Amino acid sequence: MIVGRSGHTATRLPDGKILVTGSLASAESYDPGTGSWTATGSMIGARGNHTATLLRDGKVLVAGGYGAGWMNSAELYDCDTGSWTLTGKMNQARAGHTATLLNDGTVLVAGGGTEVSASGDFLASAEIYDPVSETWTAIGDMHEARAGHTAALLNDGTVLVVGGGDSAELYDPGTGSWTATGGPVEARHVHTATLLNDGTVLVAGGDNGGGARATAELYDPDSGSWTATGAMIEGRSYHTATLLLDGRVLVVGNGPGDRDLLASAELYEPGTGSWTATASMADARCCQTATLLNNGQVLVAGGSDGLDALASAELYDPGSGT
Repeated sequence: MIVGRSGHTATRLPDGKILVTGSLASAESYDPGTGSWTATGSMIGARGNHTATLLRDGKVLVAGGYGAGWMNSAELYDCDTGSWTLTGKMNQARAGHTATLLNDGTVLVAGGGTEVSASGDFLASAEIYDPVSETWTAIGDMHEARAGHTAALLNDGTVLVVGGGDSAELYDPGTGSWTATGGPVEARHVHTATLLNDGTVLVAGGDNGGGARATAELYDPDSGSWTATGAMIEGRSYHTATLLLDGRVLVVGNGPGDRDLLASAELYEPGTGSWTATASMADARCCQTATLLNNGQVLVAGGSDGLDALASAELYDPGSGT
């Protein structure tokens, strides 16, 4: 990349390019056709640990994060012009939250941390962004304040929120309400949650205060229950998990904690519930982004080597396993 980034986001645009934002105000895009990075318009406010959501009209909504303090501002990136414009501010400043595009085109933002949260550094609050009116509306709080959690849009249109605590819950856009669902086998945060092709959700790794975890579990939306599945080869937190075109899941990286950063990568096979090692990355890293390209390859970009933000990027080819 043009600059090193950590705490950034990567968004696949309608034309197949990847927009990378954050860690700084600057933004850049990756062109899979040429393998090159190009600077695009800078954000109005520098931020990291924000969210970036591709809207139905092709614009990208960037919300919250941490810059000169916790932020409630949001802005829109126009792919056609490469420019940013301010949009409505969130009701609550937050960073480390989740943002989920709902089936009606609105965006659900939930949880995160802020200096003024009522429950330590974690928030239970949630709100909805309407791209038509460019406004935010507060909705009912989650049952538990959360940060370092995940949110996965299920096939029925509900949203499964997991971790950042020891429970899981569902948001129903039809009723605007939160409902507790079967608790995960283990409490965890800074894990990953991946919707598999059969509609179940794979939750893997994370930290529960005792170091990076190797355990993984599956959530079944039909029964609302959790079952343990095969453990990863190595414990991981602050890692990434990417659903490949063939239905397997690629997991790479590892975060700060009680071990050195990892360059290793592994694959989850839903048919057997097992993990196998695959080729290692060129650079050990954590807090990177991993984005599935239209050609089935995975772009891993940036992150941290434990001290500095990385500018390096690399491609994983599932066909060759390299």
